[in-house]
Amino acid sequence: MSEPAAGPRLTDRQRLSWLRLIRTQNVGPASFRDLINRFGSAEVALEMLPELMISGGANRMVRIPSLAEAEAEMEAARRISARFVGIGEADYPPLLRSMDNPPPLLAVKGNAAVFRLPGIAIVGARNASLAGIKMARMLAADLAGDGYGIISGLARGIDTAAHQGSLLTGTVGVLAGGLDLPYPPENAGLCDNITERGAIISEMPFGWQPRAQDFPRRNRLVAGAALGLVVVEAAQRSGSLISARLAGEMGRLVFAVPGSPLDPRAAGTNGLLKDGATLVTEASDISRAILPLTGMRTPDPPPFEDPPDFSATAPPGESDRAKVIEALGPTPVPVDEIIRHTGLHPAQVFMVLLELDLAGRLERHAGGNVSLVFGDG
Repeated sequence: MSEPAAGPRLTDRQRLSWLRLIRTQNVGPASFRDLINRFGSAEVALEMLPELMISGGANRMVRIPSLAEAEAEMEAARRISARFVGIGEADYPPLLRSMDNPPPLLAVKGNAAVFRLPGIAIVGARNASLAGIKMARMLAADLAGDGYGIISGLARGIDTAAHQGSLLTGTVGVLAGGLDLPYPPENAGLCDNITERGAIISEMPFGWQPRAQDFPRRNRLVAGAALGLVVVEAAQRSGSLISARLAGEMGRLVFAVPGSPLDPRAAGTNGLLKDGATLVTEASDISRAILPLTGMRTPDPPPFEDPPDFSATAPPGESDRAKVIEALGPTPVPVDEIIRHTGLHPAQVFMVLLELDLAGRLERHAGGNVSLVFGDG
């Protein structure tokens, strides 16, 4: 496994500003991107946040993490030999860049060269059967032997088996909490083993205990970092089916291992097969479908592509804000429709949406759709 090529790097000062910005409440990947596009740097964006939140109608100001807090998190990363990698840097997983709203900053521990392998995600039930665990481990080992990087979410059951099957060649574990708090705790040793040849990653702060709502975010990264996603066992309502749906929305290939109709752990995978997922009984079923995609290299883009030209027109006024808010409701709508309906310049609409987002009044959905949050701002 060769080391990744060198690329542009954030300075220490930029990295601290990026960390402070992404750790600010109401600043997600989309608003982070828009802030950088609008103000040119995270440092200037941090200074402008209070004004933007007021313009968006925030009922209360959110606290911006201090420089000392960002430095403390950097130090926490150094203590466990981890680091923060920005989206424009060489060590950032290439396929994640093609997601909608990729995380601008990832905590990474281990060998980032594993990100250069064509990735295949393997996920499934936590309460997996022995047959399911054996299948996941076998698929992971065979695919890893063919030069693929195996990606999973470090959960019990199928995820753990997938990582174990690909330890010798390099696997990527995606955590729902901080890198310093592996979950479940019994997989702490597995995390250490993974980082010898592969890597563990997280977009969450150090010291963060994962909550229920953090696991779909983790699943999104698992799906986004791979060319295809394999579900080995999954109940009818499960996180693995969320991962499969996310993978399909991102244009990734979706595979499923069939199971007995009498086993509820196979209901989800059998449902995926009915819906058009590729049937898997051996690793070659996956590698044959993935192989044509492995030569397609995503170009290394600048950190943020296709920014709206905020300098092309005057900042939005109160009447402009009113038009955008009136066009919004609880039902998600495409941003292009808001632009057409209001007749405003795209940069003005993007600015109003950014203000609303920072004020906690906007919800972003798949495909670039947005809706208004009603209630307390």
